[in-house]
Amino acid sequence: MRQYIYEFIMNSQEFIYKKFNQKNSKWPYFLLIFFLLIVVVVGINIFIELTDELTSKVIINYDSAITNYVISYRTPSLNKFMQFITNVGDIYGYLILAAVFTLFFYLKFKNWRYVIQMLIVLGMAALSNSALKQVINRARPDALHLVSVQTLSYPSGHAMSAIAFYGFMIYLSFVLIKSNWLKYSLIFLFSFLIVAIGISRIYLGVHYPSDIAGGYIAGFIWVVFCITVFNIVDLFRRKEQVK
Repeated sequence: MRQYIYEFIMNSQEFIYKKFNQKNSKWPYFLLIFFLLIVVVVGINIFIELTDELTSKVIINYDSAITNYVISYRTPSLNKFMQFITNVGDIYGYLILAAVFTLFFYLKFKNWRYVIQMLIVLGMAALSNSALKQVINRARPDALHLVSVQTLSYPSGHAMSAIAFYGFMIYLSFVLIKSNWLKYSLIFLFSFLIVAIGISRIYLGVHYPSDIAGGYIAGFIWVVFCITVFNIVDLFRRKEQVK
């Protein structure tokens, strides 16, 4: 994927040179930032619109209908499975996964770049989620909670962290893994975890479906932003090495 991005930027640079006669080597980076801003601005607007509609009758009805449908499948065995899935998306789950991926990245690539990037994505997603919860101040659902919760409800921290962390792992799978079988197996696994973690929070009664949607949107904005910045930095570094 990094090669595709690099080729896209180089092709964009040639296009700008021909069409606009802009002999500035930084033009393609400005173009990439422009596309980043489009994604971020559109995502932020969707997030704001959803947030503004949280108390609307439409969202309330959807939240109620989806929640009732999901929790109708509660069984003792499924309760245990969903509690396990939600723990995978909790702080202790991420600490274990971060340690495993840190060891893998260091042994495989002999540098800390991907480790640092992974920690930035996960850490800043958690901090921004905490800030959003305090600003929006939405209480948890009244449904029976099958796990203990102490924080506010919107946006879901589990959903936001899941799409930020596992979304970044999907990106790294595209970039780093050459075996198609392993690559797409990991992408399927990470995608499953993103969806399963979100559903588990509804199933356990600790989040409205709109909390999950808000978390997914916010997490997507954050991971796209991080991936783009990482690639811009990498491309600037590559430019400097060529000189």
